[in-house]
Amino acid sequence: MTLLDVRNLRIAFRVDRATTAEAVKGVSFSVPRNATVALVGESGSGKSVSSLAVMGLLDPASALIDAASSIRFDGTELLALDGRQRRALCGKDIAMIFQEPMSSLNPVFTVGAQIGEVLRLHMGMGKAAARRRTLELLEEVGIPDPAAKIDAYPSQLSGGQQQRVMIAMAIACEPRLLIADEPTTALDVTIQKQIMELIARLQQRRAMSVLFITHDLGLVAEIADHVIVMRHGEVREAGPAQQVLTQPADAYTRALLHCRPSLEARPWRLPVIADYLDGAAPPPQPERQRGTSPDDQPLLEVRNLSKHFTVRQGWFGKRTFHAVKDVSFTLARGKTLGVVGESGSGKTTVGLTLLRLHQASGGSAVFDGRDLLNMPAREFQAYKRRIQIIFQNPYASLNPRFTVGDILLEPMRIHRIGASDRERMGMAQALLEKVGLPASAVSRYPHEFSDGQRQRIAIARCLSLRPEILVCDESVSALDVSVQAQVLNLLQDLQDELGLSYIFISHDLSVMKYMADQVMVMHQGQVVELADADELYRNPQQPYTRALLAAIPRSS
Repeated sequence: MTLLDVRNLRIAFRVDRATTAEAVKGVSFSVPRNATVALVGESGSGKSVSSLAVMGLLDPASALIDAASSIRFDGTELLALDGRQRRALCGKDIAMIFQEPMSSLNPVFTVGAQIGEVLRLHMGMGKAAARRRTLELLEEVGIPDPAAKIDAYPSQLSGGQQQRVMIAMAIACEPRLLIADEPTTALDVTIQKQIMELIARLQQRRAMSVLFITHDLGLVAEIADHVIVMRHGEVREAGPAQQVLTQPADAYTRALLHCRPSLEARPWRLPVIADYLDGAAPPPQPERQRGTSPDDQPLLEVRNLSKHFTVRQGWFGKRTFHAVKDVSFTLARGKTLGVVGESGSGKTTVGLTLLRLHQASGGSAVFDGRDLLNMPAREFQAYKRRIQIIFQNPYASLNPRFTVGDILLEPMRIHRIGASDRERMGMAQALLEKVGLPASAVSRYPHEFSDGQRQRIAIARCLSLRPEILVCDESVSALDVSVQAQVLNLLQDLQDELGLSYIFISHDLSVMKYMADQVMVMHQGQVVELADADELYRNPQQPYTRALLAAIPRSS
């Protein structure tokens, strides 16, 4: 039997007084009782907008839902309810887990207070009863030491624990429908697996229906009974999960399945969406060989790198936190060292310390015969342009008030590359074309580009300094799988053409297998395993490495 039935849903957004843009174009789908339905698509496909319409969270001042649209929950037409009726239903019978817990949890209230508020508002519980029930919920979602964590603030919890708190809040009133909007996108592979297993257990234990929204078909096989694939506001394919994943009928679905790097093969180039939309599969690609050899020329030699932070504890106390402990590795010219580990493992701290964005607590990093970590700041200025970083979030790392031309010219001016601004502008336009953007983009601002295009701008900015080493810090983790494939292809093309060396930091082991020649596994600030990529994936030596590999979704 059907619990949620969406029919002919059309949603447009006001652009200005005279113009609207249609985001959802006649979408229809159903969520059966006690079943999990996956709504899959890239950013801009309309999947999250559709779920917000179900929850009644779209701003009526900007979002227009067509009068012929219908959203029925257990026979009740949601679009006919007034605000008070909608809030009562959606707070209790329909609940939602949002993508980014730190944006959804109030930072000035404890997690216990926030869960308790839901129980008091929708279940009529008193303060003591709500606290007892909150402790039970925290235990049910696997929060360690619930009695202590109930009085913790969101910032005192890890990303995985924050997401578990969001799940506890969502299931507090025992909803019949749980909407999970990209609940694992930014999480490590092990935490992702735990959250997926938790949602599956809760769904079975509580006989809930789940609408699971994601852009990653690799996750769908783990949890879904039915799959709905959306693109540009329309449903492209729908059916049982096994059928859609193994025998996709639509070219777009086939493209999504093949864009993600595989553990079984390493094609010379990853396929992208455009390769499949004409209905024909792209020709087979030769395999790209990875690995290191004794003949490789060392470019950067890091020995016993350490970094600790001192944090306040109480009024007068201090505590020393060792983020990186005696890390050693060698990066060869033209090769990629992959650095993998969970959040808090120290992998990003290694990259930031090498660029002296953190001051090292000990160790050395010898580059071209000089120790980057211990030379005077004035001398390091000359080396700064030779080792650059691509950050995870391109929108946060690009100045929104600068045009793309300004963004590219600024580092060239600082490092005196080019004889004049006219020459530098020509170089900037050539760089944009190298990363797959038109030269005319120099006059536009970052907000006018997609996530993938902004990451290309960030890469072009790094290339403007003609670096020899690029630190890629989770530089594709927040991108859709198709955009991710484009950026990975671009990084590989640049390495082939310019001989760049990469320190590629990621928690995505499928991406790591595709990009890395050598993989360094970190845990709690230490290196637990370092080996050539193929050898490590084929024969991991450490239990922690085996646990990471076991957590990769089956279809990756």
